[in-house]
Amino acid sequence: MSEHWGDNARYRAARGIVMSLRDAGYTAYFAGGCVRDLLLGVEAKDFDVATSATPDVVMGMFAKTYSVGAHFGVVLVCSPDEDGSEIATEVATFRHDGAYSDGRRPDAVRFSTDPREDVQRRDFTINGMLFDPLVGPGEEAILDFVGGREDLTKHQVRTIGVAKDRFAEDKLRMLRAVRFAARLEFEVDSATAAAIKELSGEIMQVSLERIRDELTLMLTEGHARRAFEMLYEFGLLQHILPEAVKMRGVQQPPQFHPEGDVWVHTMLLLEKLTPGVSPTLAWGALLHDIGKPATFRPPNPKKPGDRIRFDGHVEVGVRIAETILARLRFSNEETEQIVALVKNHMRFGDILQMRESTLKRFLRLPKFDEHLGLHWMDCMSAHGDLRLYDFAKERYEAAPVEEMRPKLLVTGRDLIAAGYRPSPQFKEMLEAAEDAQLEGVVMTTEEGLALVRERWGEPS
Repeated sequence: MSEHWGDNARYRAARGIVMSLRDAGYTAYFAGGCVRDLLLGVEAKDFDVATSATPDVVMGMFAKTYSVGAHFGVVLVCSPDEDGSEIATEVATFRHDGAYSDGRRPDAVRFSTDPREDVQRRDFTINGMLFDPLVGPGEEAILDFVGGREDLTKHQVRTIGVAKDRFAEDKLRMLRAVRFAARLEFEVDSATAAAIKELSGEIMQVSLERIRDELTLMLTEGHARRAFEMLYEFGLLQHILPEAVKMRGVQQPPQFHPEGDVWVHTMLLLEKLTPGVSPTLAWGALLHDIGKPATFRPPNPKKPGDRIRFDGHVEVGVRIAETILARLRFSNEETEQIVALVKNHMRFGDILQMRESTLKRFLRLPKFDEHLGLHWMDCMSAHGDLRLYDFAKERYEAAPVEEMRPKLLVTGRDLIAAGYRPSPQFKEMLEAAEDAQLEGVVMTTEEGLALVRERWGEPS
């Protein structure tokens, strides 16, 4: 069954580890998602090994290892690749978990030699199968003690054992159930779904970093719309992103948004996020209109032809986005880019009227390709008019870097050399000189200084 993995370096490294463990008298199999992916005919990203060997044994057997969770029986084994790099394989000892008093991790674990006992602690049946990469022709390579193959056939995500027990052990599994169902285009089985709905309020016991990472995976694996619709259906979104729930039912002017309310519009954007999309662009798509619910203004019945408006929704959206990103503990760099996407997404509406200097400053925003991508999704999820997008894309791709961001003709040093004393006005002077340079009005440093003298007078 594993012949199509033969040219996969990670597979070969993991298989070599299994072989070494077996030769030393221990039980060892592939475990988890790679087995699921094999049965689905999907390329596995990683190959994890489960074994009866304890962490100290594993670390003693292989030349280079790292203890990443020895208390939980997890060791990284590093194997050399043909190109001189290293391949890290996660090797976990069979174990039985004790109580999960914090709803995140077991208080204690007991190592085991029984693979049947080990799989009972795992989350979902489709992730609870084992695979023997060393079997001979005609032998059964899959060990399935939990009904995972049947659930793959049924296209359903189901917990191993009692759903409430599995979620009590680790509340994050509620989000993982949604993510797997969305990514694999499966359903969540009825008992598992009922348990999520009952326990959804406990999701905030999970660290905000883990919630953030799970949401980012949902947004970037190619089925974001389905994932977020399920989050709402199961009552999870109301706790982890209540600001997003407020978009539901907020109507929009039909002449610009024939698709429906703000939630529907946002879901259409998420539907267009392709697998592997940049996390910052994905979060920008989710949050770009997050300020609309707070700024909704219905048509004034006393003004014929008036329409729904969202005055100031960008500024409000920026503040809400900053609050969400800080709560979920995004890095400063990620926050800056996501907020920039929210802040600038409406500027495309003015792009044909922009002065040349303003346009060039706009087009040279960091990662402008993401601004373009968000605008394309925004248009295609509403009126479908791509004229402004086409104009911006053409200008962005045609303009050389030196034209967009030329070497400045007038610098702070030039102003000081001309006799001006450093002051708060310096910023305005430098911006005016750069604007004139970008417009093609100023071609030399002297011309730039002349413009400054004309507007701000001779230096005192």
